[in-house]
Amino acid sequence: MNITLSRIFVVALFLVAACTEKKKQLVWSDEFDQPGAPDSTKWGYDLGASNGWGNNELEYYTSDQKNVRIEDGKLVIEAHKDSLEGKPFTSCRIVTKGKGDWLYGRVEVKAKLPRTKGTWPAIWMLSSDPSYGDWPASGEIDIMEHVGYDPGVIHGTIHTEAYNHVKKTQKEGKVTVPDARDQFHVYAIEWTKDKMDFIVDDKVYHSVQRDPKDDFKGWPFDKPFHLIMNLAVGGNWGGKEGVDEMGWPQRMEVDYVRIYQ
Repeated sequence: MNITLSRIFVVALFLVAACTEKKKQLVWSDEFDQPGAPDSTKWGYDLGASNGWGNNELEYYTSDQKNVRIEDGKLVIEAHKDSLEGKPFTSCRIVTKGKGDWLYGRVEVKAKLPRTKGTWPAIWMLSSDPSYGDWPASGEIDIMEHVGYDPGVIHGTIHTEAYNHVKKTQKEGKVTVPDARDQFHVYAIEWTKDKMDFIVDDKVYHSVQRDPKDDFKGWPFDKPFHLIMNLAVGGNWGGKEGVDEMGWPQRMEVDYVRIYQ
């Protein structure tokens, strides 16, 4: 009788574990296997000068092959020191809005970062349903930001109406990845209903837990978001210690983007 009860108990534990463990499935990806322009069914572009986005950057964003292309199995986003429409640099800002929008899950991007002072690469997300209002009310998730004057320091941040860099209340973590400009690393978030984990190479370095008292002003992360990848030049943060005159063009390379839910 005791043996039978023990077996029943073991089987019950196994069934509970099987039911509670929900394995994430790959729901969207780009491996950048085909040379040329990025897949237009997955990517669009934010084009033009970035002053309208509030950061006083020096680049003009294009979709030209010079600034964005797939080569050798990698997405290349490349900033050039060449004048266009009054801006001294060109670059690219690529987005999945309307082609890839997700609520919760794991977002991971394997990337190698540029070197020169003045570069400001970012892998980040904005709400695809801005019904809470203009930035920062509908939220921003910065999966990876890096500024060239601070080599190897990776920032992961959320911005909301209550917590943002304008008020100096942003919820930010950072970690040093010494070879971020020489080697590819996986930058990721794990996003659930009440928590955001920021991850490099499967190691969590920063977590934000939703405060139960927060409404959308503190936690607008209950609507679909889309992915953005760009290489800015200069600006309020990227250009804080100046922009090198030499060393251009500079590039951010992306090996893959994978979304799990």
